[in-house]
Amino acid sequence: MNFDRYILITGGAGFIGSHLVRKFVTEYKNYFIVNIDNLTYASNITSILDLEREPNYKFIKGDISDTSIIKNVFDDFKIDSIIHLAAESHVDNSIENPLLFVQTNILGTINLLEEVKVRWANSNSNHLFYAISTDEVYGSLGKKGEFSEDSPYLPKSPYSASKASADHFIRSYGNTYGIPFVISNCSNNYGPNQHTEKLIPLTIKNVLNHKKIPVYGDGQAIRDWIFVLDHIDAIDIVFHKGIIGETYNVGANTEIRNLELVQLLCVLIDKKIGSKNSENLIELVADRPGHDKRYAINSSKIINQLDWSPKTKFKKGLQITIDWYLDKLVK
Repeated sequence: MNFDRYILITGGAGFIGSHLVRKFVTEYKNYFIVNIDNLTYASNITSILDLEREPNYKFIKGDISDTSIIKNVFDDFKIDSIIHLAAESHVDNSIENPLLFVQTNILGTINLLEEVKVRWANSNSNHLFYAISTDEVYGSLGKKGEFSEDSPYLPKSPYSASKASADHFIRSYGNTYGIPFVISNCSNNYGPNQHTEKLIPLTIKNVLNHKKIPVYGDGQAIRDWIFVLDHIDAIDIVFHKGIIGETYNVGANTEIRNLELVQLLCVLIDKKIGSKNSENLIELVADRPGHDKRYAINSSKIINQLDWSPKTKFKKGLQITIDWYLDKLVK
């Protein structure tokens, strides 16, 4: 069976990747999707096992920093596009083990670039290397202002430094070797199937288990949150309509302080399950080293140029997320 496109999605068993794989496999039957994921602790292959029966889908367990595995993927499939999500992403882990982030986020990205440099050379096919990056590469904002696509890179953690480095390599390979690329930088994602080390699912889990909810420092760090399915829609649009060589910032204009977010979650969960005073579980703990104080994304470029906009209101997205975890964690 012939397909119009053969797309390699890296990290497709992770939080964002699993949602993306499901959308592309189910909505684009004319695309063949190859999903490569190393199935680390943060992956959840069970969430997409049902896709194994689809004729336009193949899962491969593998590390993107393993050159032989990537070569085999390109030997076995006519990969014409990559959507690159595979990454170590937890800032705390990057502080404890920065070399792991160098290995996966930087060397893994370069390995992919080296392969397409050879495979896509002198080809007239419709190729694209699309990298999913983060707003954290821009560093930390003061009380005012937003990150734009022209904001300078000022990463403050080993995680954000590794993602920034990967972005720089992608742009350099585009400039030097002519590899067609786009990059999108997204704000904090939340929603179903996120690993419980992250703030929102951690809060839900700890409330259900009557455990302390740790909040760094004074809890006044500010983040911009986007519901994961809105981000998936943005990836879909950038993949199909994004201009080669461009960067697109993706956010939902939903800034909230960490402490306020956890307090809101406690109220919503209490109302949902009939518990009381879960806010008493909140515990301010020693701040993370080099903790960025504020992120805020200006998404006007993707909104105006590609006609995308987030659809999910923050409180509604939190309700959906809480309901999902209640179903999974309360048996």
